[in-house]
Amino acid sequence: MTTTILGLDPAQIERQKAVATAREIAQQPRLWRETAAGIAARRAEIAAFLDPLLARPELRVVLTGAGTSAFAGEILAPDLSAALGRRVEAIATTDIVARPADAFAGGRPVLLVSFARSGNSPESVAATELADQCLGEVHHLIVTCNGEGELFRRHQGAAGSLVLLMPDGSNDEGFAMTSSVTSMMLAAALALTGATAPSDLAEPLALAAESVLGTRAPEIGALAARRFERIVYLGSGAFKGLAREAALKVMELTAGEALAYADTPLGFRHGPKALLNERCVAFVFVANDPHARAYDRDILAELAGQLGGGQVVAIGAEAAGSGTGAWTLPALAGLPDWQAALPLLVHAQLFALQASLALGKSVDNPFPSGEVNRVVQGVTIHPYAG
Repeated sequence: MTTTILGLDPAQIERQKAVATAREIAQQPRLWRETAAGIAARRAEIAAFLDPLLARPELRVVLTGAGTSAFAGEILAPDLSAALGRRVEAIATTDIVARPADAFAGGRPVLLVSFARSGNSPESVAATELADQCLGEVHHLIVTCNGEGELFRRHQGAAGSLVLLMPDGSNDEGFAMTSSVTSMMLAAALALTGATAPSDLAEPLALAAESVLGTRAPEIGALAARRFERIVYLGSGAFKGLAREAALKVMELTAGEALAYADTPLGFRHGPKALLNERCVAFVFVANDPHARAYDRDILAELAGQLGGGQVVAIGAEAAGSGTGAWTLPALAGLPDWQAALPLLVHAQLFALQASLALGKSVDNPFPSGEVNRVVQGVTIHPYAG
């Protein structure tokens, strides 16, 4: 018999083949602690590789991955730019593979930070190869969950490369990336910022996630049970990437039956707001930054007036906006956005899981006939002559 996970009905979890996804969402606080401990244990090795590179003002830092792994880069880039005192760019592997000359224009040396759950997707490997082909100088930081993946095999021990392998269990068995992406985000941020006490930084985030997992599931489940046809996620800065990942989770786990859209609070008014209807729920990731939060409050009030408060939820360190629902985590107050994003992403994962269950989907494999695959298939990598 299946053990109870996240307070969900074990029979339903078994019947809808949701065991792996539920387990992988629930295990994140433990994996974050293990990830931080692993980075601390390799601190000297990581510093020897990264410190000389990051001391060079001409170095470009590019975060890359596909799908969820690309959104990891979008979440991290703004705060890493501030922490490192240089522009950190997020460029998807899918963009690099299609337009390598655009991605690597300028001829500057590059530190390419590759996020990859399996390391076996065609674009993951091709992006690193194209960087080697197009750039006079490139260094690779590989962040992956699979010690048997192609990306790991090519870069482990290679000159100019450092591989960070995530803890056992992070290579999600479920279709959707959950514990894999949050572990990789944490590892990359700790490594690149040279955090002096990784475990001290990770512990409050793990406690916040445990609070979400232990108390928020019934409330999230009740909202998901309303089976909304359209889901909107809004956020600015790093939370824009968070919104994109949250929307992707819903579409993946509901096999596209629930259509999800992501935007910024200001951008949403410029046309995309047309998708709102009576079968829509809207979530706004509320910024800690007071200037950005003013715009979050504005859109929350506007959405509540159009949809009704029962279909609008503010998610963040504090409630923002009157007449809306609020899922608050006061422990996130004052944290950099990339840190706050980890527990906030757990909210989104729980909603996507519950939405999938409410629609009767097979959660661990929402596409049993293979229209969409856990590791992307069917991609032809064409030779690049540039």
